[in-house]
Amino acid sequence: MYVLRSVALVLAALWAVSGASFANDADPIIIYDTQFHPEYARNGMVVSQEYYASQAGLEILRAGGNAIDAAVATGFALAVTHPQAGNLGGGGFFLAYIREEDRVIAIDYREMAPSAAHRDMFLNEKGDVDNAKARFSLHASGVPGTVMGLTTALEKYGTLPLARVMAPAIRLAGEGFPMTWGLYDSLGRYQKRLKADPVSGKNYFKADGSRYAPDEIFKQPDLAATLRLIAENGAKGFYEGPVADKLVAAMQAGGGIMTHEDLKNYKAVEREPIFGTYDNYKVATMPPPSSGGVHVIEMLNVLEDWDLKSLGHNSAAYIHRLTETMKYAYADRSKYLGDPDFFPVPVKGLTSKEYADTIRAKINLEKATPSTEIGPAPSLPDESHDTTHFSVVDKAGNMVANTYTLNFTYGNGKSVAGAGFLLNNEMDDFSAKPGTPNAFGLLGGEANAIEPGKRPLSSMTPTLLFKDGQPFMATGSPGGSTIITVVLQSVLNVMEFDMNVKAAISVPRIHHQWFPDRLAMEPGHSVDTRRLLGAMGHQVKMGETDAWDGVLGSAQSIILAPNGIIMGAADPRRPGSTAAGY
Repeated sequence: MYVLRSVALVLAALWAVSGASFANDADPIIIYDTQFHPEYARNGMVVSQEYYASQAGLEILRAGGNAIDAAVATGFALAVTHPQAGNLGGGGFFLAYIREEDRVIAIDYREMAPSAAHRDMFLNEKGDVDNAKARFSLHASGVPGTVMGLTTALEKYGTLPLARVMAPAIRLAGEGFPMTWGLYDSLGRYQKRLKADPVSGKNYFKADGSRYAPDEIFKQPDLAATLRLIAENGAKGFYEGPVADKLVAAMQAGGGIMTHEDLKNYKAVEREPIFGTYDNYKVATMPPPSSGGVHVIEMLNVLEDWDLKSLGHNSAAYIHRLTETMKYAYADRSKYLGDPDFFPVPVKGLTSKEYADTIRAKINLEKATPSTEIGPAPSLPDESHDTTHFSVVDKAGNMVANTYTLNFTYGNGKSVAGAGFLLNNEMDDFSAKPGTPNAFGLLGGEANAIEPGKRPLSSMTPTLLFKDGQPFMATGSPGGSTIITVVLQSVLNVMEFDMNVKAAISVPRIHHQWFPDRLAMEPGHSVDTRRLLGAMGHQVKMGETDAWDGVLGSAQSIILAPNGIIMGAADPRRPGSTAAGY
């Protein structure tokens, strides 16, 4: 424990002065909590990236709601208190274990391309990708899915009325909440983007353009009115009526392509989760259009046959195996992953133990293989930025892992006049031009090309663990392309190295995504380890003072122990992250 806390102090000192993230549009991070002990509860726990949102979920648990009720309350509250990524105008994935049915459900509420979208919509006259149009125009917005996703989850699996579950969010928007330091700081750094849109400038800043000071009450009356319409009318309160009219009016005024028909035709889809095994654990995770679930299982299959524990956590030998495995997974992502309603994603082949054997056999245990020498599998076994994550567990053993996003921090920066919410820029997650990297440096191909009604590929990876057949862990993370590797390391730290939930999400992480061929390492890894990895051929900085200066993800996680104790941990990488339980 002394060693872990020493590492934490190093992380705190280094990360507190860092400002970058691997995802090029994420908030700088400040670590303020260096303790490696989890929070404990017996009746329920909510862990999210924002204090008031966690408290909103806890309020619903105390009111007799189950984990699904509390998760929906947290999701709507984050749209008020964490507009960097919490949202009504974005989309995401809701993964839950329903204890009474002994069943895992996966709700895909990812955004959809409008009916007027087409594969070349972001190419200029030279045939190159117009990044400004793909990321910051109204064309960048997919049809939002969050409201449909959250209300669908509540209707099918919750126990409380929508109005009760949304009451905390409505109160936070209408009566306001003390401006948090994290939101105050973020608004300062992104004020240029937000003020470029008059509506966003009005919503998030004072009339004179200044910021609300920390602890000053921040109210959002337009957002409160929108939330009330949803609470009264369900999803129709967003996809039809006054809110839909305002959204379409904003599109027409700004040259966007989303229509009333696009909104009315939006559907959240309940899909079959992906399952894998690792020793005596069962892993349940999100299916496509999440790429994360497939590749977490793929990588765990490769890693399972090595004795990782004997190598030592975060040793050079351990990191080398992780890195080489990550390269192969991200190479496969570029070719095989997309919306399963439009492309036959070979899930069974990618997640098979047999395919993992072929990858493991290719990995040189002494030397890094350059990314240029790694490509997607030519064949498979036959088939038979800013984002936010929260986890919820209740005393009955129900678990929820939910990840949702606007894509970039504050999405495309544009808000719907009179409705109080920001729009996403998820259309950039499609492959605007196959072989051209998106904003997170990820390559994609035909499987993820733009088509009307299609959902863009996502790295979001909400994940649940079961130990000896019992519900055990809920986890996930924001972080763009790094989400997949953050989740992988978080569950490995628990399954392989027996860490408690706080330690598992606090120790230093690494990331490799095939291209660019660079091994990202958080501060806290030793200089000797980096030197050993460099000698093996990995592209990594050598000196402690010039170590890669970002952090990877924010894995808000909960473990349900066999004795009924619920242990939650807020990732110390993000200011305001809170574990709330009772």
